[in-house]
Amino acid sequence: MSNENLQRDEAAERSVLISTTSYDVSLDVRQAADPDVAGYTSTSVINFTASEPGTSTFLDFIGSCVHSVFLNGKGLRVEDVVDGARIRLDNLQRENQVTVTGTALYSRSGEGMHRFVDPADGQCYLYTQYEPADARRVFANFEQPDLKATFTFHVIAPAEWQVASNGAEVNRTLLTGDPATARWDFAPTEPMSTYITTVLAGPYFKAEDRWQATLDDGTSLDIPLALYCRASMAESFDTDELFKLTKKGLDFFNRLFDYPYPWGKYDQAFVPEYNLGAMENPGLVTFTEAYVFTSRATDAQYQGRANTLMHEMAHMWFGDLVTMQWWDDLWLKESFADYMGTLGVDRATDWETAWVNFANKRKAWAYVQDQLPTTHPIVADIPDLEAAKQNFDGITYAKGASVLKQLVAYVGFDAFIAGSREYFRKHAYGNTSLADLLAALSASSGRDLAGWAQQWLQTSGISTLSLDSGADPANDDGVLGRVAIVQDATDPVTGREELRPHRLRVGSYDFDARGALVRTGSIETDVAGVRTELPELAGRPRPALLLVNDDDLTYAKVRLDPASEATVLASLDRIADPMARALCWTALWNSARDGESPASRYVDAVAAFGPAETGIGVLLNILDNAGTAVERYTPAAAREAVRASFLATAAAELDRAVPGSDQQLAWARTLGTLSRHQDALLPRLRGLLDGSATLEGLAVDAELRWHFWHALAANGQASLAELDAELARDTTASGRAGHATAVAARPEPEVKTAAWNEAVRGNRLSNQLLTATISGFTTAPAGLLEPYVEPYFECIRSVWEGRSIEIASRIVRGLYPVAQDLAEGMKPADHPVLRRTDQWLAAHGDAPRALRRIIVEQRSHLLRALTAQAAVVNAPSAAP
Repeated sequence: MSNENLQRDEAAERSVLISTTSYDVSLDVRQAADPDVAGYTSTSVINFTASEPGTSTFLDFIGSCVHSVFLNGKGLRVEDVVDGARIRLDNLQRENQVTVTGTALYSRSGEGMHRFVDPADGQCYLYTQYEPADARRVFANFEQPDLKATFTFHVIAPAEWQVASNGAEVNRTLLTGDPATARWDFAPTEPMSTYITTVLAGPYFKAEDRWQATLDDGTSLDIPLALYCRASMAESFDTDELFKLTKKGLDFFNRLFDYPYPWGKYDQAFVPEYNLGAMENPGLVTFTEAYVFTSRATDAQYQGRANTLMHEMAHMWFGDLVTMQWWDDLWLKESFADYMGTLGVDRATDWETAWVNFANKRKAWAYVQDQLPTTHPIVADIPDLEAAKQNFDGITYAKGASVLKQLVAYVGFDAFIAGSREYFRKHAYGNTSLADLLAALSASSGRDLAGWAQQWLQTSGISTLSLDSGADPANDDGVLGRVAIVQDATDPVTGREELRPHRLRVGSYDFDARGALVRTGSIETDVAGVRTELPELAGRPRPALLLVNDDDLTYAKVRLDPASEATVLASLDRIADPMARALCWTALWNSARDGESPASRYVDAVAAFGPAETGIGVLLNILDNAGTAVERYTPAAAREAVRASFLATAAAELDRAVPGSDQQLAWARTLGTLSRHQDALLPRLRGLLDGSATLEGLAVDAELRWHFWHALAANGQASLAELDAELARDTTASGRAGHATAVAARPEPEVKTAAWNEAVRGNRLSNQLLTATISGFTTAPAGLLEPYVEPYFECIRSVWEGRSIEIASRIVRGLYPVAQDLAEGMKPADHPVLRRTDQWLAAHGDAPRALRRIIVEQRSHLLRALTAQAAVVNAPSAAP
């Protein structure tokens, strides 16, 4: 439907014309369990006002059909007013009521009302997911964030089901003559945007609790709590721990924001085939059920879940209570929630490495995104809904959170929180833009933040900071000369130099009597311009390590100076401080990604120092990076040797790790991942699968089993019968996805053809199974996938036009031929896949902006990999 993609200008015109007051929405999903029933009846009763009587507007609805439209009591001819995804409303009065009844469709893409049948027991589950604009797939509405209203939901469903929504349940009635069916009525909500309304229905397992507290001002709160998951996962559902985290979070944020939790109840549902980590629906937050750990999980995974829980809870204020006017200011909720999620874990739980993991993983996501040619300012230009969908990225989340962390260091934590509190009080249940937030923070801090906002929020790209110590390697007397921080900052989109102010620390590290590398000094300074002198360091004895951005106060890539880099490559494991160690890992990784040093050097460093890394979050991240360095950034001629060496390290460390430890599990996963491309250790994996080989403490449970089967299948050492037998013993949803991946990974031309056709031409796969199939398909040498390069470019335009944006994005991004090697003597830009990409972009200048963005980003990832393969740097390797 050509008019699904709402434009920003259209939304602005509509919000000037109308104001919404209330919705009364009825959904009849009693037949959801019947796979032959594609849709359900949806009725919306909407009360709204018009500023100019006699004018026209439109509603949004994407469904199977519209049965009736009544405007102010008058029935409208459906064929006259329905145009694709819009319903035209003419001759408005000052006060209006419109009632729309239609058939909405169940989804398998995670957009709208998603329907899932549990392979473990055949039970049917429903949940909704809307952001940015899929509420219109469930009920007719004015789909834009600044048209807030109250919502009252009614749901007809099987009587034995659990049904929930944003508001509290106020009534449940068995239908007359049909005692197997019931109607649930929910309390009206406070004013909210359409995209954060929600409905949950199915035979979910439910646990209940309460959070009670008296706040500092004497306010008493009594909040009902509930947790939901599929019944087949209940045995693994650690509800006590989740309730404990929830209560800690509510206590922390209610006191921090000095604004009582405004949404009545706090339910959290863990749902299948979820497209996101979680969604901040007021009163009923939805999470991916991957956070219900049915297999052994590391402490880093539990901490990651806690971070997501705190992130979503912070949204109850940032995003739900106060909401951006349009998607340009998406950062107003996501950047704050990302920052607050980490702050909540740091201050309200027992984990002590929240900011270390933020620096090592979340900021790494931002650094990758900010170097793409499609990067954008934190305050982005979002002209339409397709652009909004693509902007839930590392800039909006992690860069924004990083910049807020820097702002806190600049204005002070107390001033930052005081400004946030005033922001909530002034704009509760309303919509805001950047100017509103800046006004609150400027008032609380006494600083004019307009300049800061222009430099950090309204420009794109990342600064690279390096240290010029004035050292002469041929005549180094061990004393620091004239020391300066050098800033290089070019906007990758405009090409302009964008030098930004940085408040940061430079740490000095030396070896103590025990041989540990410890901080012996630190200076705090403001970096501005190309070169910032550090006179405090001149004339001092040279420390073993000078670390720019010590404590990770600013957002920037850091290049180690030669002497510091030599220290890190020889003694990284002896750095005592976890944050300093994580920052050094990040500096090495950025150097490899940027082609400043060979990827093999990073792999050597992980092999040398990874075994001593005590932070499991950091270890998991560097092992993942090492895998990328081997498979993507190492030249083809050297790859097998580099991989074999690292595989040997992984096998040795698996044997050496403490039985049952997170480190043992991390090395086991790495062994499985690397073995997808090399068969030397496959007999060991098979032994662990069939029990002929064991390792004390290692639980070869369902997740790890599929990990190993993927490796065996990719090497042609797992038959379809074996994979089917494994699926028969693991009938879960995750088992079905693991099976789909392993089946598609088999290195046979007919297997690849079948997987390609299923993904590109079929419509049978759900969002989860589509991604699993693509993952298996792409686990193959480039030669086996070469026949699909041209078909890819021939089909992507039609895929985009014929599929939902979620499914199309997965296909276009996932099937791009990104795994390529650079031939000897070839320049990266001359690679045939890059040339073919450029031809497609030149020939499809009229393609949707969101589609072109994905192609441009995938091209950039490939170019980076080929450039890294071509890197020739005379640099030392890590110590053995």
